[in-house]
Amino acid sequence: MTDVLDHELPFPEPGTAADAAFVGIGEIPSGKFPDRTFMGALVEVSARAILDAGLAPRDIDTVLLIPCLHGGRDQADLIFSRLVEELGLNGRAKSSMMIHSGGSTSDSATRVAAGLVASGQARNVLIAQADKWGSAPVTEMVDMLSGFGIPREWEVPSGVTFNAVGGLITQRYMHATGSTAEEMASVCVALRQWARLNPNAMFKDKDLTIERVLTSKMISDPVHALECPMLADGAVALVMTSATSARRNHDSWVRIAGSGGTVSHYSLGQERDLAVMNWPRAGREAYEQAGWGPEDVDLAQVYDSYAAVLAQGLEGLGLAAEGEAARQFAAGRFSPGGELPANTNGGLLSAGHTGVGGGTALLAEGVRQLLWRAEPERQVEGATRAVIGGTGGTYMDSQVMLLERVTR
Repeated sequence: MTDVLDHELPFPEPGTAADAAFVGIGEIPSGKFPDRTFMGALVEVSARAILDAGLAPRDIDTVLLIPCLHGGRDQADLIFSRLVEELGLNGRAKSSMMIHSGGSTSDSATRVAAGLVASGQARNVLIAQADKWGSAPVTEMVDMLSGFGIPREWEVPSGVTFNAVGGLITQRYMHATGSTAEEMASVCVALRQWARLNPNAMFKDKDLTIERVLTSKMISDPVHALECPMLADGAVALVMTSATSARRNHDSWVRIAGSGGTVSHYSLGQERDLAVMNWPRAGREAYEQAGWGPEDVDLAQVYDSYAAVLAQGLEGLGLAAEGEAARQFAAGRFSPGGELPANTNGGLLSAGHTGVGGGTALLAEGVRQLLWRAEPERQVEGATRAVIGGTGGTYMDSQVMLLERVTR
């Protein structure tokens, strides 16, 4: 592990991109909770994050909302500032707005929040997300995942759905790397091991084996049912403030050391290499900005809607040798007790796929680990640097954030 970062005043210069800090997290269990209301979940995680940040609701002046995809009415409530009213911020909040880029939304929202803080347009920003994918009508969810983000002119008529996209990417990755079905299944098993340590994970009470993965129903060759993310209800929130405020009120906080991103396509058919995507380019940009590299990383939280998506992300970010990520999962490198902990909340594949919030939960887990607030059995000892990776739509983009723990 790297040494805990300790910066003398003045740090950072007010108005710089580094003048933003994560100071609070709120999360509730993911799974199927039909009796848990959408707005109730959103208010609860928001209140938890604000309390965790040592603030009161009245201290929040800006609300950044991450969209829900389970229903239009709840989405409309988000757009029209219901959360502001529920938190008692009528007349106090400066703005309430929504950011949306699919699975990479948490990266996009964080950049917006950091920019607002750095420019003086906001003091304390609440980023909040909730969805009810696990309790929404199954037929409506199937219709959505069969067509959203997939070109209607060509790919939808040919039967392309999100699981078909996962199958295409997995086939290409396995062909390019020589990874076996057992090695791909080991990614799911490793994530389940992490989920078993996470009280908020959907599958915290269920073990998983490679045999069980490979004998589950084939969904989209070579992807089996237990290699697909399970739709879940979930909610998570984070609070960001200025580094100056963080230094004044906290012993430790998390800063953005660097970020990078590439938008590569809308139609998956326009992606040049399904085995790689654009992680290397996004990673280079982030590492150059941070001034450190993959060898300095203590943990990774990279989008994992399918095993191949996570494997190619780890390789593209220099956290696994090219073509070796699945084999390294099989060897235990990314599992609890391994050399480089990855997706320590269990990821989308075992903590639960909460829609756009799947990436937000990974971001929150990265911040939690760097604040040293995870449960003892899950906490990565001495962690100070983390890589966060997000991708949205039919993997239209590769977004990277590098986070650092800072102490005063």
